[in-house]
Amino acid sequence: MFTFACGSIEGLTLNQKRETITALKKSISMEVAQRRANKVAEKEQKAFNAAMKREVAIARAQARLQKLLDKASPVGSKAIKANKRASACTVIQQEATEANAIALKFAAKKRSA
Repeated sequence: MFTFACGSIEGLTLNQKRETITALKKSISMEVAQRRANKVAEKEQKAFNAAMKREVAIARAQARLQKLLDKASPVGSKAIKANKRASACTVIQQEATEANAIALKFAAKKRSA
């Protein structure tokens, strides 16, 4: 911050007074600019801190949710595999096997009759 060279401006010439006023104005504008920059930096820091807190809260909530989901379905990998739908190829093979079994039954009945 600008300070006067002397305690009073009474003994200064007009040009010295003008220079003092110009220097004072410049000092004030620089200080205002510095305060604005500090406010902007402080605002950005607050926003960053809030974002970090939000991220931590989300991570904590996801961990809690995963823990609850793990407790809710304690199913082994074999049970999960068995619970899945069979592929189309497997279904067709099963149907073909069943059809062959039925055909063999009919053939056995015809032979016995």
